[in-house]
Amino acid sequence: MVKNAKTLKWKGFTLIELLVVASIIIVLSAIVFPNYRGIESQFTLERSAYKLAQDIRRAGEMAMSTREFDGKIPKGGYGIYLKLSWENYYKLYADKDGSEKFDEKKDGEVEKIFLEKGVYIKDISPSSLSINFKPPAPTVKINGKDFASAIITLSLKSDPNRTKIIKVNSIGLIDVE
Repeated sequence: MVKNAKTLKWKGFTLIELLVVASIIIVLSAIVFPNYRGIESQFTLERSAYKLAQDIRRAGEMAMSTREFDGKIPKGGYGIYLKLSWENYYKLYADKDGSEKFDEKKDGEVEKIFLEKGVYIKDISPSSLSINFKPPAPTVKINGKDFASAIITLSLKSDPNRTKIIKVNSIGLIDVE
């Protein structure tokens, strides 16, 4: 029993305060959740583009370090090969014959690398692309020649207008736009 009712104070939330907080949470959720899928797919596209750029750099590093493949140092170094018809993967290869471009019969496949789900190779310039790094410098050959640059465009299957462009120039600099 409370002796002095005037000093008694109730601590807690009123029903109106709880309703206001709940409505704020609902409004913020309604704004954020519809955009979540779009943001998630954009991050997937960016991760795939940077992964491809990283794998191109890895091929250059493997060539500079003169890494062995099948017990021998490849004559032509290492490279990345992309083909438009493959769409969702590319290959890291060892140039065993020294041609400075990918040859499926003569060169060795180091790794087949898949793009993330929902991302595909939209365009390649030139249409099938071999970026080769030959030690010791390494020298960079695009399709076995001295092309000035190569351009790879990745896109989302759900929204083909969202793209990431990877540019590789003849000295091996890689730019992701």
